[in-house]
Amino acid sequence: MMFVATLFMIWLSGIKIGFFLKGVRPLIWLILFTVVLQVLFVRGGTVYWHWGWLWITEFGLINGAFIFVRFVLIIFMSTLLTLSTQPLSLADAVESLLKPLRVIRVPVTELALVLQIALRFVPTLMDQTTKIMNAQRARGVDFGEGNIFQQMKAVVPLLIPLFVSSFTTADELATAMEARGYQGGDDRTKYRILRYHRRDWVAAGGMLVLTGLLLLLRA
Repeated sequence: MMFVATLFMIWLSGIKIGFFLKGVRPLIWLILFTVVLQVLFVRGGTVYWHWGWLWITEFGLINGAFIFVRFVLIIFMSTLLTLSTQPLSLADAVESLLKPLRVIRVPVTELALVLQIALRFVPTLMDQTTKIMNAQRARGVDFGEGNIFQQMKAVVPLLIPLFVSSFTTADELATAMEARGYQGGDDRTKYRILRYHRRDWVAAGGMLVLTGLLLLLRA
């Protein structure tokens, strides 16, 4: 049911399914590895195949299918959220939801700022990674050659320049914020103030109904 609801939300968003499949592609080996572990090591129900300490059983296949669907749902829903919601709106929403934690002195504003900066610099990190990979390819490095361990070894030279570039960007951002007199805290005013509208209540009610149905099905 959750999978059908996710596909319905993707249809409402008007975003092509290809964008979501691109998000699955980088993690496909991790997903398949986890599914294979579930299939071979979870026992229970009808035994379809057995060799030594390896089993393929009914419960193993069911758990493997559930794990696969859960991974795909997580990727689809996170992709849908990031493609349909602006990073600033997402950070403001998280800050609004965490407001009650201010009673116990949780730095909600600073946490929202960290989230906003992280979302803002994801495309920058991707661009820097692409530039470093192109530079490595120009020196004769082939990231798609060999088995999975050789490919992982080829990625190691990317990490050091990427970390150096990330720390440099973070230092420049901190210097720019200090130069502009940025001060965090709850006393800061906002240009945009979030307010609940009818569609927000409808969406929240729909999620509550869907959650209740899922809990009833699992009972």
